[in-house]
Amino acid sequence: MAKNFKLALKIVARDWRSGELTILMAALLIAVASSTAVNLLGDRLARTMNLQAAEFLAADLVVGGHHQPSETWRRQASAHGLRVAGTTEFSSVLIENDELLLVGVKAVEESYPLHGSLRTTLSDIAAAAETRDVPKPGEAWVEQRVLATLGLKLDDDITVGEKPLRITRILTHEPDRRGDLYSLSPRVLMNRADVAATRVIQPGSHVHYYELFAGDERALRAFKQWLKPQLHPGQRILDVHEDRPELGNALNRAERYLGLTSIAVVLISGVAIAMTARRYTERHYDMTAMLKCLGARERDVLWIYASQFLIIGLIASSLGSAAGYLTQESVIHLLRSLLPQTLAAPGWLAVVFGAATGLLILLGFALPPILRLKRLAPLRVLRRDLEPLPSSAWVVYGLAGLTLSALLWRYTHDWVMTLSILAIAGIAIALFSLLGLSMLSLGRLLLPYVSLPWRFGLQHLTRRPRLGVSQILAFSITLVAMQISLLVRTELLQEWKRQLPQDTPNHFALNLFDTDLARFRETLDKEGIASSAYYPIVRGRLTAVNGKDVFEIVHKDSRAEASINRELSLTWASELPRDNRVVRGQWVNGADPLSVSVEAELAKGLGIEPGDKLTFNIAGQELAATVIGTRSVRWDTMTPNFFMIFSPGSLDAYPHTWLTSFYLPPDRKPVLGDLAKSFPSMTILEVDALLKQFQTILRQVTSAIEYVLLLALAAGFTVLFAAVRATLDERIYEDVLLRTMGASRRLLRNAQWVEFAALGFLAGVLASAISEVIAWILFSRVFDLTYRFHWETWLATPVLGALAIGLAGYLNTRSVVKNSPMRVLREL
Repeated sequence: MAKNFKLALKIVARDWRSGELTILMAALLIAVASSTAVNLLGDRLARTMNLQAAEFLAADLVVGGHHQPSETWRRQASAHGLRVAGTTEFSSVLIENDELLLVGVKAVEESYPLHGSLRTTLSDIAAAAETRDVPKPGEAWVEQRVLATLGLKLDDDITVGEKPLRITRILTHEPDRRGDLYSLSPRVLMNRADVAATRVIQPGSHVHYYELFAGDERALRAFKQWLKPQLHPGQRILDVHEDRPELGNALNRAERYLGLTSIAVVLISGVAIAMTARRYTERHYDMTAMLKCLGARERDVLWIYASQFLIIGLIASSLGSAAGYLTQESVIHLLRSLLPQTLAAPGWLAVVFGAATGLLILLGFALPPILRLKRLAPLRVLRRDLEPLPSSAWVVYGLAGLTLSALLWRYTHDWVMTLSILAIAGIAIALFSLLGLSMLSLGRLLLPYVSLPWRFGLQHLTRRPRLGVSQILAFSITLVAMQISLLVRTELLQEWKRQLPQDTPNHFALNLFDTDLARFRETLDKEGIASSAYYPIVRGRLTAVNGKDVFEIVHKDSRAEASINRELSLTWASELPRDNRVVRGQWVNGADPLSVSVEAELAKGLGIEPGDKLTFNIAGQELAATVIGTRSVRWDTMTPNFFMIFSPGSLDAYPHTWLTSFYLPPDRKPVLGDLAKSFPSMTILEVDALLKQFQTILRQVTSAIEYVLLLALAAGFTVLFAAVRATLDERIYEDVLLRTMGASRRLLRNAQWVEFAALGFLAGVLASAISEVIAWILFSRVFDLTYRFHWETWLATPVLGALAIGLAGYLNTRSVVKNSPMRVLREL
C-alpha cells in the first residue's frame, strides 16, 4: 500500500512537470474557487439581510403569547450571552376632557428595542427623529391621534387605568409594530415599571406579552432549541418570514436564488471535472497497461489512481478555497458603498464546504473513469487501439447521481424535492439525448450540400453520434445552469420593481366610519391623493372548522396557529383584490350569503377545503359560513390584504369601520395634520420607515443577486473553456493528419470554427428547451412567480453558445494550424 502511494506521488509530480495536470487542476481550482466564493458571498449577504430584517421585530428572536414569560428564560438567555427585553401590550380606554378613546398600550423596558429604533417628535410629525430611549417611569409617548381626539398637548397628563402619566413626546414609529388590534388602535407607549400601578391587568385580562432576544447567531440557535419545549400552547416564536410576509417573501426568494446559483455552479463544475478527468485517464492508458505488464493488479491500479486524484483534490480544493475566499473579499471591498454598513462575518463552514464540494465532485465524477482504467488489458502495450471495457452504467450514473443528490440536499434539506429534481433531470436527459441524435442526423443530411470546411466540421460531429451527443449534453447542462440563474434573476428583479413602484402606499387609514367615508374620499380627491380600494373591517376570531375546535386541528408553531390566537380582520368584497388569485373553488361574488374565501396557506395549515363550515366569534356572537374557495395572497404589496373575505351582505349585521391605504410624498406630510383634524375618529398608520427599510433591503437583495450571478457566469464561461480543452485530443490528431496530407491552414481554421460553433449552436438550442421546462417548474413551484415564455433566450442562447464554444475551440486548436505537425504530436 505504501509503495503504491509513493508511486502515485511520483506520477503526480511527473504529470505536474509535464503539464498533464494543468487542465484538471485548473478545472477543479475554478470549480472550488467559484463554489466557495458564491457560497461565502451568498451566506454573508443572506445572514446580513436576515440581521437587517430583524429590525422589523426589534430583535433577533421574539416569543409572543398571552402567558407571562418565565424568569427561567432570561437566566438561560444570559447564560448564552444574549440580550433581553420585554414588552406588554393591552388595550385601555382613556377618558380626558369628556372624550373617550380606545388605545393600544405598549409597555416597554429600558433595553427595548434590541434592533432598530423608535421615532419621536416634539411638534411637527415630518421632523421626527430616531431615538434609542424609551419613556421614563411616570411618562408616556403618544401618537398625534391621541392628542387630537382627547384635546391634549405635550406635558398634559393622561390616566391609564389608575396611573397618571405625563405626555413628553409624540410617537411616530415603532420597529416592531404589528397588525393586531392593539397596533391598529392609537398607540400609547409607557414604561413597563408603571404597569402594576395602572391596575389594568387583572386575572382574565386580554394581554400580549413579548420577550425579545438578540445576540450571536450560534447562541440564538442553541437557545431557540432549548426554548421550544418550554413554550405554553398559547406562546410561539415569531419569525420575520411569517410575521412580516411583505419582507419574508423577498428574503425567501433571495435565499432560494442564492441556493439555486450555488447548485448551478456545482453543476457546471461537475461537467467540467467529469470531462477533464476522462481526458486525464485516457492519456494514462499506456502507463496503466505497462504497470499491468509489470505485475500490478486491478486493486493496485485502482489505489494508485484514486490516490492521485485524492492528492490532486486536496491541493486544488485548498487552493480553490483560499482563492474563493479572496474573491468574495475583493467583491465585498469593491462594492462596499452599495452594501449594508455592517456585514455578517464570513462563515468558515462555507469555506470548508467549498473544499469538501471540490473533493466530492472530483470523486463522484472522476471515479467512473478510474474504474475503467483498472479493467484495461495489458495487451494495450502492443495494440494501441485497445481501450478498456466501459464501466457499468449504474456505476457511472450512480456515483454522479449520489454526488448531485448530496449537494442538492444540502441546499434544499428536502429529500422528496431532491429526488424529484433528479428524476425529472434523468428523464429530461434521456429525452434530450434523443433530440440531440436527431439534430446530428439532420446535420449528416446536410453534408452533400455544404462547402468543404463545413463538411469537415460537421463530419467531426456526426462521425461518432454517441460522443457528439455526450458533448452536446455536457455543454447544454453548462449553458442551462447559467441561463436559469440569469432568467430567475431577471424575473425576481422585475417582480420587485412591480411590487414596489414609486407611488407604493405609505399610509393606512383605519377606523373610518360610514358617515365619514364619502367625505374622506372627497378630501383625498381634492388633494390629488390616490388610494387603494376601501374595505370594511369587522373584528372576529375563527373558533371551529366543521364543528371541531381549531386548537385541536392546528399544528404548533405554524402560521395558522398565529392566526387563530388573535382576532382577524374580516371583510367582504364583490371584486377579487388585484394581487389575489383563486386557487381552488370560486370567488365569493354572486355566491350565497355567508360564503367565505380563505387565504390558501391558512387553509392548508388548518386543512380547510371548499365546502367546509367555519365558525367565527364576532363580538360574542357566533357566525357560521361556508368556504367557497381558497386564494393566494400577495402579502408583499403595501395594500390591504385579508385571510378571510366574505360574500357581500354576509357581515351587514355587525358594526364595522373602513380601511384603505394611500401614497403621500414626503413634502406633503402637513396634509396628515389636516386629515387628523377633519376626521378625529380615524387612525392614520404611517409605514414610511418600514417601507424605506423594506426598499433598502430589497436593493441589497438585488445587489446580492447581481454579484452572485456575475460570479456564477464568470465561473461558467471559465469552466466552459476548460471543458472544451478537455475534448480536443482526438480532434487534434485528425487535424494533424489532414495537415500532413496537405490541408491548408485556412481550411482547418474554418473547419474548426464550423465544428465548435455547430456544437455550441446545437447545445444552445437544447439548453433553451431544457431551461424553459425548468423555468416553468421553478417559477410556478419554488419562487411563486408568473411564468411567461422566454422567446428571447431561444434566440440569444444558440448564438451565444456558438460564439463562446466556437471561440474556445478555436483558441485551443491554434497550435495545430500554427505549428508543425511533428511539434504538435510531441506536445500531446
